[in-house]
Amino acid sequence: MSALLGCGVVVLAGCGSMPVTGDVKAVDASQPGDSQVQVYAVAPREGAPPSEIVDGFLESMTSDDPAFATTRKYLSADARRTWQPGGTTTVLAQAPNRSGPLLHDEDNRATRDRETTYTLTGEKVATVDAQSSYQPLAPTDYAQTLHLVLEQVAEGKKEWRIDVVPDGLVLGQSDFKRLYRSVNKYYYATGATNGRSTLVADPVYVRNRTDPVTRMDTATQTVRTLLAGPTNWLRPVVDSRFPTGTALRKGVTALAPDDQNVLKVPLNQKAATAGRSACRMMAAQVLFTLRDLTSARVERVELEGGEGRLCALDADDAPEFSADRGSEGDDSQYFINDKGQVERVFGATGDTGTPEPVTGPLGAGTVPMGSVGVARDEKRAAAVSASGQYLYVSSLETEGELAEPLVTSGAKKAEDRLSPPSWDGRGDLWVADRDPAGPRLLRLAGGTGEPQEVRVPGLDGARIEELRMSADGVRIALLLTKDGRTTLNIGRVERRGSSVAPEISVEDLRQAAPQLADVSAISWSGRSRLVVVGKEEGGVQQVRYVQADGSTSASGALPGVNQVQSVAAADDEQLPLMAETVDDGIVKLSPGDNWQTVLKKGKALVYPG
Repeated sequence: MSALLGCGVVVLAGCGSMPVTGDVKAVDASQPGDSQVQVYAVAPREGAPPSEIVDGFLESMTSDDPAFATTRKYLSADARRTWQPGGTTTVLAQAPNRSGPLLHDEDNRATRDRETTYTLTGEKVATVDAQSSYQPLAPTDYAQTLHLVLEQVAEGKKEWRIDVVPDGLVLGQSDFKRLYRSVNKYYYATGATNGRSTLVADPVYVRNRTDPVTRMDTATQTVRTLLAGPTNWLRPVVDSRFPTGTALRKGVTALAPDDQNVLKVPLNQKAATAGRSACRMMAAQVLFTLRDLTSARVERVELEGGEGRLCALDADDAPEFSADRGSEGDDSQYFINDKGQVERVFGATGDTGTPEPVTGPLGAGTVPMGSVGVARDEKRAAAVSASGQYLYVSSLETEGELAEPLVTSGAKKAEDRLSPPSWDGRGDLWVADRDPAGPRLLRLAGGTGEPQEVRVPGLDGARIEELRMSADGVRIALLLTKDGRTTLNIGRVERRGSSVAPEISVEDLRQAAPQLADVSAISWSGRSRLVVVGKEEGGVQQVRYVQADGSTSASGALPGVNQVQSVAAADDEQLPLMAETVDDGIVKLSPGDNWQTVLKKGKALVYPG
C-alpha cells in the first residue's frame, strides 16, 4: 500500500481504509469519528495494474483532495469530465470490499488485456443526498461495478483507468464520521407559535475542514446550505426569511467571528430586498445555525448586502426566536409518587431538597395517576390515571377539584389504553389511545376541549405505543409496534385549513434508529436530538443519543445503567438526563458525570413538555 499512497497523520497513525487485493476485509483508515486523522491523495503510479487503480481511487475518495483533482487521475479522460463527486454519498458499515476482475464465458484473452470490471460490495447503512440530508437505512447489501480500460495517456504509452464510475462518494462509516459533521440549520415554523415565530432545527451533514468541491470552510458550507433552503423532508412545515435567490457573495469561502466575536456575512444583492424585520429574522437563522460551529462564541451577527450592512442581531436578543424558551423554572422535574400523586423536584440537580406535591388536584391525589405531562409554561399538567383509562388536565397554580376527564379509553387491558401525554411548544396536548378496537392519535388544542383525531397515513398496521412532541411543534417522535418489534419513527406534523379548525396529520414517517431492533423509551434532548433506550438484534439494553435525522450523535452511547423503563431529557442539553430504573429508582446523569440515584421511590419522571 505504501507504494501507492502516503498518509498525512495528525495525532493518530493510520494509513488507508481500502483493501489491496482480492478477497480481503475492509480496514478502517481512522479511529471512528476521529476528525484529526487526515488522508492525502496520491496519484496512480506508472504501470499500476487494474486492482491498484481501483484501490487507489477508493482510497483517494476518503481524502480532502482539493476539487478531487488527484482522485480524477484514476479516471479515463471522459469519466474525469463527467464524474460528479458532489452527488449522493453512500455510507457503508465498513469500507467497501473490492473483488475481481469479473470473468464471463464470452471473455477472451484479447478483451481482458484491454478492459476489465471489478465489483465493490458492502453493507449500506445510510445515504447523504445533494441537499446534505442524512437518511439512515436498515442494513442492505451494496454492490456496484467499476469498469476499467487501457487508455492512451501519451504517445506509445497506455495506462489502466476507470471509465464507468457512479457519481457521488462511497465511504465506510468511520471515514464518513471523520470527514463529515452534523450541523443544524434553522428555519421558521409555518404559522406563529403563541404569537411569535419559532425556529426549527433542520439537521444536515457538511465536511469537516474544507469542502473539496467548493473550497469552503465548515462555517461557510453551513451558511451556504442554510441559504439554499430547508431539506425536502422539513420543507412543507417551515420557511425561510431569506428572499429567493439569496446567496453568499461570490468568492466567499471562509467565515469566522472577529476579535469582538462579531460575525459578518457578505450576501448578494437579493438579500437587500428584505425589510428590516425580516432581515433581523434572517440574522437569527444565521446566529442559531453557527452558534455551535465556531470555537469562539458568536456574540453578534451582521448581514451585509452589496452596499454595506443590512442589519444585525445580538446573541442576547436571539432567545425570542427559540422554541425551547421556557419559564424561569424550566429546570424542574415532575414525577408520580407511590400514592399516584404528582410531585415536583426543584432545581436541575435533583437533590436540592425534598420533593413537594404540585399545587392543585394532581398533587392532592384524589385520583391515582400513572403518567404525567407538564405544559412548557408549567401552568398546567395532563395526567393519565393509574388504570390508563382517563386523561385529566389540571392547573398547577390554583387549588380546586379535579375536572372531568377529557379523554376516555374503552380498551379492556391497561396496556392497551392511553399513552403518557406530551405537550408541544404551541400549548397543544397530545396522547395516543392504544385500544386495539380503535387506535388513534389525539390532539387537544390548547390542552382543552374536544380531542381531535390526527391522521397518521404511514402507520401501515403499526400501533403507537408512546409519543413525544418536539418543542417546535412540527415534529413528533413515535414508538411504533408491529410484528413484535417496537421502533422509533419521526413524523412531520402538517396543519392545513384554517387556524381555528386546522386539519392535522403526521406525514412522511421515517425510522430514526434502524440499528435498534427494539426501542423501549424515548425523550427529546435539545432541538434536534433524542435520547433512546433500546436493544440491537441479540444485544443488551443501551442508552444512546440519536439525531432527529436518524444519524448517531457525536455523543454516542451513554454510560450503562440497568433496566431502564423510561427516560426524561430537557430542551437545555446542559440539564441532567433522568431515567427510571427497576432496581435503583430514579437516577440522573449530569454532563461529564456518572449515574447517581435521586429518588428511590417514584415513577414517570418528566421535564416540562
